[in-house]
Amino acid sequence: MKYNRILLKLSGEALMGQQQYGIDAARLMQYAEEIKTAAATGTQVAVVIGGGNIFRGVQAEAFGLDRVQGDYMGMLATVINSMALQSALEKLNVNTRLLSGVTIQRVCEPYIRRRALRHLEKGRVVIFGAGIGSPYFTTDSAASLRAIEIEADVVLKGTRVDGIYTADPEKDPTATRYPEITFDEVMEKNLNVMDMTAFTLCKENNLPIIVFDMNKAGNLQRLIEGETVGTRVSMSGSKAPKPDAKHSALQPSLTTPTEQA
Repeated sequence: MKYNRILLKLSGEALMGQQQYGIDAARLMQYAEEIKTAAATGTQVAVVIGGGNIFRGVQAEAFGLDRVQGDYMGMLATVINSMALQSALEKLNVNTRLLSGVTIQRVCEPYIRRRALRHLEKGRVVIFGAGIGSPYFTTDSAASLRAIEIEADVVLKGTRVDGIYTADPEKDPTATRYPEITFDEVMEKNLNVMDMTAFTLCKENNLPIIVFDMNKAGNLQRLIEGETVGTRVSMSGSKAPKPDAKHSALQPSLTTPTEQA
Protein backbone atom coordinates (compact mmCIF):
# COMPACT_ATOMS: atom_id res chain seq x y z
CA MET A 1 0.00 0.00 0.00
CA LYS A 2 1.17 3.53 -0.76
CA TYR A 3 0.08 4.94 2.61
CA ASN A 4 0.57 3.50 6.08
CA ARG A 5 -1.78 5.95 7.83
CA ILE A 6 -4.43 8.23 6.34
CA LEU A 7 -6.85 10.87 7.59
CA LEU A 8 -10.11 10.78 5.66
CA LYS A 9 -12.16 13.99 5.77
CA LEU A 10 -15.85 13.66 4.92
CA SER A 11 -18.41 16.45 4.76
CA GLY A 12 -21.62 16.21 6.70
CA GLU A 13 -23.55 17.32 3.60
CA ALA A 14 -22.32 14.22 1.76
CA LEU A 15 -24.26 12.03 4.22
CA MET A 16 -27.54 13.59 3.08
CA GLY A 17 -27.45 11.72 -0.22
CA GLN A 18 -30.44 13.00 -2.18
CA GLN A 19 -32.18 14.25 0.94
CA GLN A 20 -32.45 17.87 2.03
CA TYR A 21 -31.09 17.21 5.54
CA GLY A 22 -30.18 14.39 7.93
CA ILE A 23 -28.46 11.09 7.15
CA ASP A 24 -29.17 8.90 4.15
CA ALA A 25 -28.80 5.27 5.28
CA ALA A 26 -27.63 4.01 1.88
CA ARG A 27 -24.92 6.68 1.59
CA LEU A 28 -23.78 6.02 5.15
CA MET A 29 -23.39 2.29 4.50
CA GLN A 30 -21.60 2.99 1.22
CA TYR A 31 -19.00 5.06 3.06
CA ALA A 32 -18.70 2.41 5.76
CA GLU A 33 -18.05 -0.28 3.14
CA GLU A 34 -15.36 1.87 1.52
CA ILE A 35 -13.66 2.47 4.86
CA LYS A 36 -13.87 -1.22 5.77
CA THR A 37 -12.15 -2.18 2.51
CA ALA A 38 -9.42 0.40 3.07
CA ALA A 39 -8.80 -0.74 6.64
CA ALA A 40 -8.64 -4.38 5.54
CA THR A 41 -5.51 -3.60 3.51
CA GLY A 42 -3.61 -2.87 6.72
CA THR A 43 -3.64 0.89 6.20
CA GLN A 44 -4.42 2.72 9.44
CA VAL A 45 -7.55 4.83 8.94
CA ALA A 46 -8.68 7.90 10.88
CA VAL A 47 -11.81 9.86 9.96
CA VAL A 48 -13.09 13.38 10.56
CA ILE A 49 -16.67 14.09 9.50
CA GLY A 50 -18.48 17.41 9.42
CA GLY A 51 -21.95 18.26 10.68
CA GLY A 52 -23.41 20.43 7.93
CA ASN A 53 -26.28 18.02 7.29
CA ILE A 54 -27.56 18.82 10.79
CA PHE A 55 -26.23 22.23 11.84
CA ARG A 56 -23.34 24.51 10.95
CA GLY A 57 -21.93 27.11 13.31
CA VAL A 58 -22.16 29.87 10.71
CA GLN A 59 -25.95 29.42 10.70
CA ALA A 60 -26.15 30.63 14.29
CA GLU A 61 -25.97 34.32 13.52
CA ALA A 62 -28.71 33.99 10.90
CA PHE A 63 -30.89 32.50 13.62
CA GLY A 64 -29.99 35.28 16.03
CA LEU A 65 -27.84 32.97 18.15
CA ASP A 66 -24.42 33.67 19.58
CA ARG A 67 -21.70 32.48 17.19
CA VAL A 68 -19.76 30.62 19.88
CA GLN A 69 -22.91 28.82 20.98
CA GLY A 70 -23.64 27.98 17.37
CA ASP A 71 -20.18 26.53 16.86
CA TYR A 72 -20.62 24.24 19.86
CA MET A 73 -23.96 23.14 18.42
CA GLY A 74 -22.14 22.36 15.18
CA MET A 75 -19.57 20.31 17.09
CA LEU A 76 -22.35 18.23 18.61
CA ALA A 77 -23.74 17.68 15.11
CA THR A 78 -20.39 16.18 14.08
CA VAL A 79 -20.61 13.81 17.05
CA ILE A 80 -24.03 12.61 15.87
CA ASN A 81 -22.60 11.89 12.41
CA SER A 82 -19.55 10.23 13.95
CA MET A 83 -21.76 7.98 16.05
CA ALA A 84 -23.77 7.03 12.97
CA LEU A 85 -20.61 6.16 11.04
CA GLN A 86 -19.26 4.20 13.99
CA SER A 87 -22.49 2.19 14.19
CA ALA A 88 -22.42 1.48 10.44
CA LEU A 89 -18.81 0.29 10.64
CA GLU A 90 -19.54 -1.93 13.61
CA LYS A 91 -22.40 -3.55 11.68
CA LEU A 92 -19.70 -4.56 9.20
CA ASN A 93 -17.57 -5.98 12.04
CA VAL A 94 -14.99 -3.18 11.88
CA ASN A 95 -13.35 -2.31 15.20
CA THR A 96 -13.72 1.42 15.84
CA ARG A 97 -13.10 4.06 18.45
CA LEU A 98 -14.78 7.48 18.62
CA LEU A 99 -12.67 10.23 20.20
CA SER A 100 -14.21 13.63 20.85
CA GLY A 101 -12.72 17.09 21.23
CA VAL A 102 -15.60 17.81 23.65
CA THR A 103 -15.94 15.42 26.60
CA ILE A 104 -19.08 13.29 26.31
CA GLN A 105 -18.29 10.36 28.56
CA ARG A 106 -21.25 8.11 27.84
CA VAL A 107 -20.80 7.92 24.07
CA CYS A 108 -17.14 8.55 23.22
CA GLU A 109 -13.64 8.77 24.59
CA PRO A 110 -11.96 12.14 25.13
CA TYR A 111 -9.36 12.96 22.50
CA ILE A 112 -5.88 12.03 23.74
CA ARG A 113 -3.17 11.82 21.11
CA ARG A 114 -1.36 8.82 22.56
CA ARG A 115 -4.64 6.93 22.91
CA ALA A 116 -5.55 7.69 19.29
CA LEU A 117 -2.16 6.42 18.11
CA ARG A 118 -2.54 3.24 20.13
CA HIS A 119 -5.96 2.54 18.65
CA LEU A 120 -4.59 3.04 15.13
CA GLU A 121 -1.64 0.74 15.82
CA LYS A 122 -4.12 -1.94 16.92
CA GLY A 123 -5.90 -1.70 13.57
CA ARG A 124 -8.97 0.16 14.77
CA VAL A 125 -10.66 2.81 12.66
CA VAL A 126 -10.48 6.02 14.71
CA ILE A 127 -13.20 8.63 14.27
CA PHE A 128 -12.53 12.15 15.55
CA GLY A 129 -15.68 14.03 16.54
CA ALA A 130 -16.46 17.57 17.78
CA GLY A 131 -13.77 19.26 15.69
CA ILE A 132 -10.88 20.47 17.83
CA GLY A 133 -13.23 21.33 20.69
CA SER A 134 -12.99 25.11 20.21
CA PRO A 135 -15.26 27.56 18.36
CA TYR A 136 -14.25 29.42 15.19
CA PHE A 137 -12.48 26.38 13.72
CA THR A 138 -13.93 24.30 10.90
CA THR A 139 -13.85 20.54 10.55
CA ASP A 140 -11.33 21.07 7.75
CA SER A 141 -9.04 22.61 10.38
CA ALA A 142 -9.75 19.70 12.71
CA ALA A 143 -8.85 17.24 9.95
CA SER A 144 -5.56 19.01 9.23
CA LEU A 145 -4.62 19.30 12.90
CA ARG A 146 -5.50 15.71 13.79
CA ALA A 147 -3.65 14.43 10.71
CA ILE A 148 -0.52 16.29 11.80
CA GLU A 149 -0.85 15.07 15.38
CA ILE A 150 -1.20 11.40 14.42
CA GLU A 151 1.53 11.75 11.76
CA ALA A 152 -0.73 10.72 8.89
CA ASP A 153 0.84 10.38 5.45
CA VAL A 154 -1.92 12.31 3.69
CA VAL A 155 -5.27 14.04 4.14
CA LEU A 156 -7.86 12.53 1.80
CA LYS A 157 -10.72 14.95 1.32
CA GLY A 158 -13.68 12.90 0.11
CA THR A 159 -16.26 15.05 -1.68
CA ARG A 160 -18.92 14.70 -4.35
CA VAL A 161 -16.55 16.09 -6.99
CA ASP A 162 -13.57 14.46 -8.66
CA GLY A 163 -10.91 17.04 -7.90
CA ILE A 164 -9.92 20.70 -8.18
CA TYR A 165 -10.83 22.61 -11.34
CA THR A 166 -9.48 25.77 -12.95
CA ALA A 167 -12.96 27.30 -12.57
CA ASP A 168 -16.54 26.25 -11.97
CA PRO A 169 -17.20 23.98 -14.96
CA GLU A 170 -20.95 24.46 -14.60
CA LYS A 171 -20.37 28.11 -15.47
CA ASP A 172 -17.22 27.84 -17.55
CA PRO A 173 -17.24 25.13 -20.27
CA THR A 174 -13.47 25.47 -20.68
CA ALA A 175 -12.78 24.50 -17.03
CA THR A 176 -10.39 21.58 -16.63
CA ARG A 177 -9.26 19.46 -13.70
CA TYR A 178 -5.80 19.59 -12.14
CA PRO A 179 -4.36 16.09 -11.61
CA GLU A 180 -1.71 17.68 -9.38
CA ILE A 181 -1.01 21.16 -8.07
CA THR A 182 1.24 22.78 -5.47
CA PHE A 183 0.19 24.59 -2.30
CA ASP A 184 1.58 27.85 -3.69
CA GLU A 185 -0.34 27.49 -6.95
CA VAL A 186 -3.60 26.91 -5.08
CA MET A 187 -3.04 30.14 -3.14
CA GLU A 188 -1.96 32.11 -6.22
CA LYS A 189 -5.02 30.97 -8.17
CA ASN A 190 -7.32 31.42 -5.16
CA LEU A 191 -8.74 27.92 -5.50
CA ASN A 192 -11.12 26.76 -2.78
CA VAL A 193 -9.67 23.53 -1.36
CA MET A 194 -9.99 24.04 2.40
CA ASP A 195 -10.36 27.05 4.64
CA MET A 196 -7.12 29.01 4.96
CA THR A 197 -6.30 27.82 8.49
CA ALA A 198 -6.59 24.17 7.50
CA PHE A 199 -4.73 24.67 4.24
CA THR A 200 -1.88 26.59 5.90
CA LEU A 201 -1.47 23.86 8.53
CA CYS A 202 -0.98 21.28 5.78
CA LYS A 203 1.37 23.51 3.81
CA GLU A 204 3.58 24.37 6.79
CA ASN A 205 3.83 20.71 7.80
CA ASN A 206 4.35 19.41 4.26
CA LEU A 207 1.23 17.25 4.52
CA PRO A 208 -0.26 16.41 1.10
CA ILE A 209 -3.98 16.77 0.43
CA ILE A 210 -5.88 14.71 -2.13
CA VAL A 211 -9.34 15.87 -3.18
CA PHE A 212 -11.38 13.05 -4.72
CA ASP A 213 -14.88 11.78 -5.38
CA MET A 214 -15.85 9.64 -2.38
CA ASN A 215 -19.16 8.70 -3.97
CA LYS A 216 -17.51 6.66 -6.72
CA ALA A 217 -17.12 3.10 -5.48
CA GLY A 218 -13.53 1.94 -5.10
CA ASN A 219 -11.89 5.37 -5.26
CA LEU A 220 -10.61 5.23 -1.68
CA GLN A 221 -9.07 1.81 -2.25
CA ARG A 222 -7.44 2.93 -5.50
CA LEU A 223 -5.91 5.92 -3.74
CA ILE A 224 -4.43 3.75 -1.02
CA GLU A 225 -2.98 1.45 -3.66
CA GLY A 226 -1.22 4.40 -5.25
CA GLU A 227 -3.38 5.07 -8.29
CA THR A 228 -3.86 8.64 -9.47
CA VAL A 229 -7.35 9.65 -8.36
CA GLY A 230 -8.66 13.18 -7.94
CA THR A 231 -6.25 16.09 -7.43
CA ARG A 232 -3.13 15.94 -5.28
CA VAL A 233 -1.93 19.13 -3.54
CA SER A 234 1.67 19.02 -2.29
CA MET A 235 4.88 21.00 -1.98
CA SER A 236 6.51 19.21 -4.91
CA GLY A 237 5.92 19.63 -8.61
CA SER A 238 6.07 23.39 -8.72
CA LYS A 239 6.89 22.87 -12.34
CA ALA A 240 3.27 22.64 -12.81
CA PRO A 241 1.41 19.83 -14.42
CA LYS A 242 -1.22 21.23 -16.74
CA PRO A 243 -4.90 20.76 -15.98
CA ASP A 244 -6.30 17.43 -17.16
CA ALA A 245 -8.25 18.27 -20.29
CA LYS A 246 -9.60 14.72 -20.58
CA HIS A 247 -12.13 15.28 -17.82
CA SER A 248 -15.53 16.56 -18.81
CA ALA A 249 -16.62 20.03 -17.77
CA LEU A 250 -19.93 18.46 -16.74
CA GLN A 251 -18.36 17.70 -13.38
CA PRO A 252 -19.01 20.31 -10.66
CA SER A 253 -16.00 22.23 -9.42
CA LEU A 254 -14.68 22.29 -5.88
CA THR A 255 -16.01 25.75 -5.19
CA THR A 256 -18.55 25.08 -2.45
CA PRO A 257 -18.04 26.81 0.93
CA THR A 258 -15.94 24.93 3.46
CA GLU A 259 -17.82 23.37 6.32
CA GLN A 260 -18.03 24.96 9.75
CA ALA A 261 -17.43 22.60 12.63
